[in-house]
Amino acid sequence: MSTILVTGASGFIGLALVKKLQELGFNIIELDRESGDVSEFNFIKEYENIKISHVFHLAAKTFVPDSWEHPLEFYKTSVLGTGNILELCRYKNIPLTFVSAYLYGLPEKLPISEDDKIQSNNPYAHSKYLAEELCRFYSEYYNVKVTIARPFNIYGKNQKIMFLIPYIIKQVLLDDVIKVKNLNPKRDYIYLDDLIRGLVKTLENKKQFSIYNFGAGVEYSVHEIIEIVQKIAHTQKSIVSENCERKNEIMNVVADISRAENELGWKPEYSFEAGIKEILKDIKHAN
Repeated sequence: MSTILVTGASGFIGLALVKKLQELGFNIIELDRESGDVSEFNFIKEYENIKISHVFHLAAKTFVPDSWEHPLEFYKTSVLGTGNILELCRYKNIPLTFVSAYLYGLPEKLPISEDDKIQSNNPYAHSKYLAEELCRFYSEYYNVKVTIARPFNIYGKNQKIMFLIPYIIKQVLLDDVIKVKNLNPKRDYIYLDDLIRGLVKTLENKKQFSIYNFGAGVEYSVHEIIEIVQKIAHTQKSIVSENCERKNEIMNVVADISRAENELGWKPEYSFEAGIKEILKDIKHAN
């Protein structure tokens, strides 16, 4: 039985990935905040006598507004933490899948491909970009095999309320009025289960260094999301928008996912509506 190390194992993506890998028969070493700070953890000493077949590196601080308040915490986790992981992979010759982020800033064209210009417009994205550059360097000069996953907006079961879709769902189900900052921004939303299937596909990737977008290839505005959730939940609540834009707000995002389709044999299985139905069904069963 192969052993896989997953960092960020207790996070939104990490929990789902660990569960899927265990279902597939892998032995998993789970690293989370309680295990140690990824930027200070001595991976080589800790795992010197353990044969690890692959590393999924997810550990990161992820909430963009926090990155403006505490940027160094994000740089420390993403850059030093990824450097630490790459040293383990170099030392023990382990392939790595690094889960990055949306890095394209204000896109020059739609849909956005992996070769488009990087324009990190917040400290979170910039820290991920610097981590990607470390991955690129270690792949080229230390022969570490690296696959980089760039997920667009992820949604799914058990996502924290601070993120848009769970925030909207909570209001649709529990509140009298649905309140949002802005109804207009459009995003490409990928359902968590689809992302997990994509990450698992990277285990089979033979390329020395590669980058893949993971999205749905379709965009939805905040207003459209509310309409879809209300339709499925059979509600018709009033919507109140503050009509304010976040710092460096991007108004439209769509992923070009053809590379992942062509090279990994992956494509999303869930439509946005189907994903929302799964979340609402899960909430209903939990209650």
